[in-house]
Amino acid sequence: MRVGWRIVFSSSEDLTRASRAKVAEPAFVSWVSAAAESLFATLFPADCRLCGAPLVKISRLPVCEDCLTAVKPVEGIVCAKCGERLAIQSHLPEGGGLLCCSDCRQEPPVFAKALAYGSYSGGLRDLIHLLKYQQVKPAAAVLGRMLAEVIEELAPSLDGIVPVIVPVPLHPSKLRQRGFNQSEMIAAAAAKLKPGGLELAIRAHLLERRRPTGSQTGLSEHQRQENMRGAFSLSRPDEVDGCDVLLVDDVFTTGATVSECARVLRRAGVPRVWVATVARTMKTEVVHAVLRAEPDEEMQSMAAHG
Repeated sequence: MRVGWRIVFSSSEDLTRASRAKVAEPAFVSWVSAAAESLFATLFPADCRLCGAPLVKISRLPVCEDCLTAVKPVEGIVCAKCGERLAIQSHLPEGGGLLCCSDCRQEPPVFAKALAYGSYSGGLRDLIHLLKYQQVKPAAAVLGRMLAEVIEELAPSLDGIVPVIVPVPLHPSKLRQRGFNQSEMIAAAAAKLKPGGLELAIRAHLLERRRPTGSQTGLSEHQRQENMRGAFSLSRPDEVDGCDVLLVDDVFTTGATVSECARVLRRAGVPRVWVATVARTMKTEVVHAVLRAEPDEEMQSMAAHG
């Protein structure tokens, strides 16, 4: 009989085994992660919705890393008022002051300043379309991070005043059709990041779109302004009286939409309206595109915008 036997383990051996386990753990976790991603790719094959390349990583957003990293912020000098990219040699101000485009010098905008993360082209445009037209809602988080960078860049101009975020609204019929307001989703994702250390409150239903304005594609700048005239109203003006407002939208095209929203807000007693968008249509790119077009295409483009 084995009576009174004791099994004694060396404490040093325990420590050695524990340290080996710790060393092996990261490698094991990495192997499991790689195996899970491989299994996911095998069982649920998918391609990047932007470039078509096979997706090898588990993600709620069906966009590859290469396409995401290819989206870059606006490069070069932009107008201090509207955010349009400038050709410096033709837009230098006389006697110093703010560097503004010719349009803003001739007719200063209603809003204090507008900034966008990137150009409304390539991967950024496709990413916005994924959210708006294909209901890929995880894209809102990525676009929200871009918007947060814009708000952080605007922060020094706010003079320490924390503005209220007001997303550009959709008409109720469009909201029912789409099921969500992309500007509101992007604004919410950005606010969670507290850009510039700001605690931003969102007032999603202050602005209302009173009538459907339809597509603005093919309209001239003047026609877009007329199309937006009287399209918005304030449901509770007292909530923004005396408060600065940060107006948020997904795309700044000609500025007709945000200008009309800013006009309504200013009439309600808002001292300053700032505009932050994810993307912006750059006029310089439109001009260059026309210059590179074939003669027939150039005539079609001029007819469409005339």
